[in-house]
Amino acid sequence: MHAYQRQLNAGVLAYQHSPSANRAVFYPRLVCPFSGSDQLEWRASAGRGTVHAVTYLYPRDEPAYNVVLVDVDEGFRMMSRVLTPEGVAGDSVKIGDRVRVRIVHTEGKDSVPFFEPEGGAA
Repeated sequence: MHAYQRQLNAGVLAYQHSPSANRAVFYPRLVCPFSGSDQLEWRASAGRGTVHAVTYLYPRDEPAYNVVLVDVDEGFRMMSRVLTPEGVAGDSVKIGDRVRVRIVHTEGKDSVPFFEPEGGAA
């Protein structure tokens, strides 16, 4: 199992940092895409960020849901979904919304990082 997934399973959203480029590196890799260095450090994200882009999917006979790009405060961007509270439409997420990570653990499966509105409601 990859180090990133091990940390997610332990409840930590991890990313790599490149000291040579002084930048966050995400999705994890063997070599820094900015400097070519193989000296990458693992760090734990506080899991807060801002919705950079959002699109909505409207499956037939199912509630709408979103797919987002989140600019995480530590300096990397990741794709995920914003889970909205019960009774709040999945298509209510907007660009610029502040979000925080919520790692979802499912018995017998790898954990997955989703986001939720930072204030508790979309």
